[in-house]
Amino acid sequence: MPKINGNEIRPGNVLEHNDGLWVAVKVDHVKPGKGGAFAQVEMKNLRNGSKLNERFRSADKVERVRLEQKDMQFLYETDGMLSFMDTETFEQVELPADILGERRPFLQDGMTIVVEFYDSEALSATLPQKVTCTVVETEPVVKGQTAANSFKPAVLDNGVRISVPPFIAQDEKIIVNTETMDYSERA
Repeated sequence: MPKINGNEIRPGNVLEHNDGLWVAVKVDHVKPGKGGAFAQVEMKNLRNGSKLNERFRSADKVERVRLEQKDMQFLYETDGMLSFMDTETFEQVELPADILGERRPFLQDGMTIVVEFYDSEALSATLPQKVTCTVVETEPVVKGQTAANSFKPAVLDNGVRISVPPFIAQDEKIIVNTETMDYSERA
C-alpha cells in the first residue's frame, strides 16, 4: 500500500490508521503563525461508524488504502441484511441495511449498485446518482403558479418526502438525485 504525507490527505481518501480503516470526511489545512503546518482531519471508521479527529503534520506518513469497486445487483432484504450478487461471478454478499443510511428507501429490486471491498470484506455501498420514482401524493397543479423557485411537497412511492416544482402532478414519474435527495427532472 502506498504511504502518503499528512498534507496530501483529501476528503474521501481511505486510510489505515490505529489498526482500523478510516475515510477522511473533512480536511482542514492549518498554517499557524508559530510552528509547522498540519492537516486537521475528521475521519469516520468504515467498520463501526465511529468518528475521530486527528492532526497530521506534513512529515507524518500514513497508509492510503485502495478499495476494489464491484458492480453488484440487489436481490432481497431479510432481517435487516441486504443481499447483493456479483453480476460476473454470481457470488453473493450480505451487508447491513443501515449501510445506505437515509438513502435506503431508494434501493429498488434488481438495482445495480457499487460495493467497495477491502480484501474480501465489503465495506460500503453506493447507489446510482439518479433514481426514477413515482409521485404518489402532492398538491394539484395550480394554473398560473409560475413563480420561480416555488416548490411544493410531494411523497414518493418509497415513502420519502421531497420538494418538487409546481408542474409535477400525482402519479408522474420523476428522477431524484440520491446524493442530494432532491428533484432532478421528469422521467
